[in-house]
Amino acid sequence: MKTRIKDLRTDSDLTQAQVAEAIGITQRKYSYLETGEQQWPDELLARLADFHRTSVDYLLCLTDDPHPYPRRKRT
Repeated sequence: MKTRIKDLRTDSDLTQAQVAEAIGITQRKYSYLETGEQQWPDELLARLADFHRTSVDYLLCLTDDPHPYPRRKRT
């Protein structure tokens, strides 16, 4: 998982600080999460998936399809 998350960031030519700011955390916290020193809380994992326009399953390596799932229509 940590490799996929880092690869998404570096493939987009983004720094840890840029991604951290986009998902609302500090660069230091992001570094701990990206390197696996801390576990990703569900909410932050969802924010990261939205930021990268992918699915949480892709971030968790449960699928190799990077495309996000279609959003459900709210009623």
